[in-house]
Amino acid sequence: MRAFHVVSLGVSILVVGCSQDASQVKTKTALSRTNPKILQIKTTAYSDAERSHRCFGRHNALDGQLTASSCNSASADWSRFPVGTKFRILGYDRTYVVDDYGGALVGTSTIDLYMPSIASMRRWGTRNVTIELIELGSYDQSLKILKPRCRHSYIRRMVERLQHEI
Repeated sequence: MRAFHVVSLGVSILVVGCSQDASQVKTKTALSRTNPKILQIKTTAYSDAERSHRCFGRHNALDGQLTASSCNSASADWSRFPVGTKFRILGYDRTYVVDDYGGALVGTSTIDLYMPSIASMRRWGTRNVTIELIELGSYDQSLKILKPRCRHSYIRRMVERLQHEI
């Protein structure tokens, strides 16, 4: 009977441990062991002045305006960083919110930061940074916005990942 209790306790610990690990995998980035809200990520920059972005103007994926003010716009794979995710880059005095997505970001942990000009975009370039997640956005809201837009293959990939995660 004692052996049964020991085995039962072992299985319980294993099940609880696995369920806790699975809850921390949502962003699929390099999580800090000391603070799960601190992530090491690659960032790039984009601007509405870029030729590839001119057709969208200053509009983000939410039909709002891209912003470079108190809360800056950012673009990401919404199956990793869902719409509404707020973060700050450590060492910089700016807050960002994920309100846009881009085909080149799907399947990566890269976040594209909105810059108001080509010059500021080029100055930023590509940087590996440490971010602090202030608030994780909504996977459900991301799925709701993306589902009707599935004519593009990169959006279908985000939708498939979101449906698998939720």
